[in-house]
Amino acid sequence: MPSVNTPRRSTLITACLVFAAGLASPVFAGQPTIGYIELDGKITARRPHASPFMLGGNGAMHMSQLRDAFKKAAGKADLKGIVIRLKDAELTRSNIDELGKVMDEFRASGKKIHVYSENYGTPELLLACHADDVMIEAGGGVMVPGIYVEEMYLADMLRWVGITPDFVQVGDYKGASEMMANAKPSEAWNQNINALLDSMYASMRATIAKGRKMSTQQVDGALETAWMASDTDAKRVGLVDSIVDLADLDQHLQTVYGETPEWESDLIADPHKNFAAEMSNPFKMFSKLMEKPNYEPRRDTIAVLHIDGAIVDGESTGGGLMGGEGSVGSRTLRRALQDIESNDKIKGLVVRIDSPGGSAIASEVIWQGLKRISAGSKVGAEVHAPKPVFVSVGDMAASGGFYCLVAGDRVYVNQSSIVGSIGVVGGKMTLAGVMEKLKINTVSRARGPRAAMFASMSPWSEAEKAMVRQKMTETYNLFTKRVTSGRPGIELAQTAEGRLFTGARAVELKMADQVGTLDDAIGDLAMKIGLKDGGYDVMDYPAPKSIQEVIEDLMGNFGASAHAPGVSSMIAGPGLGAGVVSTIRATAIELMGPAAGRQIGASLDAMLQMRREPVILTSPRVLMFGW
Repeated sequence: MPSVNTPRRSTLITACLVFAAGLASPVFAGQPTIGYIELDGKITARRPHASPFMLGGNGAMHMSQLRDAFKKAAGKADLKGIVIRLKDAELTRSNIDELGKVMDEFRASGKKIHVYSENYGTPELLLACHADDVMIEAGGGVMVPGIYVEEMYLADMLRWVGITPDFVQVGDYKGASEMMANAKPSEAWNQNINALLDSMYASMRATIAKGRKMSTQQVDGALETAWMASDTDAKRVGLVDSIVDLADLDQHLQTVYGETPEWESDLIADPHKNFAAEMSNPFKMFSKLMEKPNYEPRRDTIAVLHIDGAIVDGESTGGGLMGGEGSVGSRTLRRALQDIESNDKIKGLVVRIDSPGGSAIASEVIWQGLKRISAGSKVGAEVHAPKPVFVSVGDMAASGGFYCLVAGDRVYVNQSSIVGSIGVVGGKMTLAGVMEKLKINTVSRARGPRAAMFASMSPWSEAEKAMVRQKMTETYNLFTKRVTSGRPGIELAQTAEGRLFTGARAVELKMADQVGTLDDAIGDLAMKIGLKDGGYDVMDYPAPKSIQEVIEDLMGNFGASAHAPGVSSMIAGPGLGAGVVSTIRATAIELMGPAAGRQIGASLDAMLQMRREPVILTSPRVLMFGW
């Protein structure tokens, strides 16, 4: 059986792909075979590349690997079930929805799934609700307190230090500027966030009720205990089935199957197996490092374009070493879309969106590129036929993410996906007060009728604010025009002005077409264009990065740059602002933990975008704990 200190088998990149096995007893004829999978670290939607020197997966486990593992296991006549051991899995709601569907399909084949964990938080328990047997380590605990949100309102603090937030938004329910501009939530935002949380909590209760075969009253009673439950309390209220010491796992499974199991641990394919063999020769290794990566379709292919992170103008960036979340750049995506558009082997496109939005201009640029794919194009003498564009939403497609979504022919959302936030926010921070407190005397000089519009030392006049609002209204009108043309029948009175919705409700409001996973979107698209299962490939875009690109990104994240001496413009470059945000993020992580640090940093990153583009499409960022 798998031991407590399960030996790891890892590659250069997939260090958090962990799987191992051992046998506690000799193998006898007729023994049941049980698969064994460990979930440790992140699970991503992007497929691994055969070469670990092309980085696209951030060292994470990939949903495609898990799906293929369960499919492989379902086809093995001698395999009776799978044990999933949860170690330090970083599960998102979209992970739970999509992997849960894979687990349900596996169980429908007549085989069992056992989930084992030392402790269960809300994500682990929701995933375990898709299993037949939920096991907890003897002495472990369950902590499912519900969904708890903390929102930080910084307006009073900013004014105290001498910074005046100056924001305008189009859409009463938008909420993106409230963190900086308000001392408390507006009534519209209260309605919006409360409705969203009601929907999320109802989905959570429904998952537990279905998976644990409870009534809603029983779920509520169990949650009263499960805010912090011992192993015995969790079993008593029905949230787990068995209390099992890992050393006794074989014995527990013997009571289920009648025989001590034989373990199978190679269900998850290692994409780097062949590459690792080649790298045993150091000369080949250096040759591989220097050669140009090959990332071209070889036969009929469906492309998956990932819009994962904040949407910005220019190039995509990684999170780097300073704790950032990374961003997706319009220029990077348009290059990828050109590759997809011009390659005849690519027959269709699925856009995977997991984004809170960002730049309005970049969102429009990406929308234009997606519409070129679906409409077909002519470049010189080359004619590119139309290709269907489907959309799959992960955790979120909000604001600018929703802007990109409406370019699709068909849209799939997970039950927990958050969509909407159709609205616009714009503004700037005025620093005159803080400069005065710091005894910094600032002299401003401007040439041109509107040169001082974005000056940091003075707020907008009413006339200037009216001009900004006019531009924001133009952006909002274009946004809603894209929405109504892309989502026929949608009622803006129910869906626009910044409102947020989750999966099934979004489908009811015609913001999406059906609840389904990325695999559903790919499979349905293949069926639409006549591609048979096994007769096509799936490739992720933008293409994975080469080792040279990774090194260049790392140098960029260290802040290495060269520039000529001269007069510094108040709106040129993010240098100082990015450094300040990194410092604040690092401080927040130390004081409040990683989740708070990431969310605060993301909010400040969104505000910094306004130094370059004062009108943006971004969703509100809130701090969520305890789910």
